[in-house]
Amino acid sequence: MRVSEFFHLGRTQPALDFVDVDTVNDVSVFIEPAAIRYVDDDWGQQCMIMITTFFDSLLDAARMGDLQRLRYLLLNLSEPNETHLGWSKGESKGRGLGAKKAEKVIESLRSSRAVHSGLLEDLEDASIFVDQIGPDIVSDITTNVIRGMLIAYTQSVCDYHDIPLREVPSGPVWHPHRQEWENDFAMLPVASHGKLLLVPKVIARYRPHLDRDEYYRHHLLPNLQAEELANPGSRLVQVMKDGERYVTKKVLEERYPNRKSVVTNLSLQRISIFEAYREKKKTVSSRPLGHRELSTYTSTPLPDFGKLLDDVLSVPTGTEHATKYHHAVEALLTALFYPSLSEPKIEAKLHEGRKRVDISYTNVASSGFFQWLRIQRVPCRYVVVECKNYGTDLENPELDQISSRFSPLRGQVGILACRRFKNKDLFKKRCRDTALDYRGFVLALDDDDLRELVEEAEASIHPLEPKPNEFRLLKKRFDELVS
Repeated sequence: MRVSEFFHLGRTQPALDFVDVDTVNDVSVFIEPAAIRYVDDDWGQQCMIMITTFFDSLLDAARMGDLQRLRYLLLNLSEPNETHLGWSKGESKGRGLGAKKAEKVIESLRSSRAVHSGLLEDLEDASIFVDQIGPDIVSDITTNVIRGMLIAYTQSVCDYHDIPLREVPSGPVWHPHRQEWENDFAMLPVASHGKLLLVPKVIARYRPHLDRDEYYRHHLLPNLQAEELANPGSRLVQVMKDGERYVTKKVLEERYPNRKSVVTNLSLQRISIFEAYREKKKTVSSRPLGHRELSTYTSTPLPDFGKLLDDVLSVPTGTEHATKYHHAVEALLTALFYPSLSEPKIEAKLHEGRKRVDISYTNVASSGFFQWLRIQRVPCRYVVVECKNYGTDLENPELDQISSRFSPLRGQVGILACRRFKNKDLFKKRCRDTALDYRGFVLALDDDDLRELVEEAEASIHPLEPKPNEFRLLKKRFDELVS
């Protein structure tokens, strides 16, 4: 039974911000540290502080040979069953480290040349060079280290969806400033098999961003080929009939097998190769799972955009139905804009609650319109949405209201969702006036526009030709503001 089913949320995975896991078994995705790096909000930044301080503490202890500190850091890593992410068969059995496994990891860290040479910079580097640490262990470590932020995220989701909470042991929580573990109690949802920690789907992955096989085959081996060809006495070089010299990857793989100890030694002699690989991967964001991939790996349904749209269109106009309209619009937009926008918040507070915005999203786009905005240096860390379930036309006060929610730090892009316009061209001109007065960019969308967005989205997840949703309508509407 999924979280959405257990708590009767009335939604499926596409309209939920978190991974809708089975409350008993694992789903085959994991938390990727590199993915968190691109969550550009306070939550993501705090997670990165936790990960960085923990890994730095771990490396310092390993380099100093401080066994007591290493054991303290690693033996506190519990089995993170409560996320229900991983590769356990049947009931979730988070691998964790455990005393025996932790001792093996400690010995690997102490003896690793990569650790003592300074080759490692980030937690995910360890899965390439350090024995006993693979992507699954990196994910388990990450889950434990950011547990405090996952608790906060889970509580926020539960508050929005009215999921009941119970006081349970929190499990170890990393304190980045004191660099210590803390154990306390926390309010968390509890299903039939225990407490749950919900995970934002934008940080879930099926494959690691840094991959040893990729690094070995596409970076190390080509360099070794070039070295052997440049060596006149190389025994690995073969000669074709026309005199052309060549070295096969198969021969190199036999001479330099893809083992961590071998990869480490080769990399330490050619540090610039791994540094170039790491820097290249940093310039390319860890791509989130799309709707179709998420459906495949978690066995959840694909988006039913038509149903989500019908839920919006079926809401009667009028202020007495405003809340229902807000929630229906949020469910639709959450599915439409994933994975570009995440962490929807209804009635988000601004200025200590003196102002509120109907819906607020964090912009984590790595492609499409919302990434294009960032490339154009349009402030859009957050994208706000105001919902007007009026049976009449919008006027200047509604436009002024959403523009007053903008700021250079939070963002200056928003969506004004409404039912219909008698004179849409006139209101678009008002939006253009607002943009030209440097008061922000308002994209006004009525029911017909939502239909067009749904058509775009349905085309983007076509089974034969899945492709990123470019949001052509939004780009067109933005261009009208600045042309």
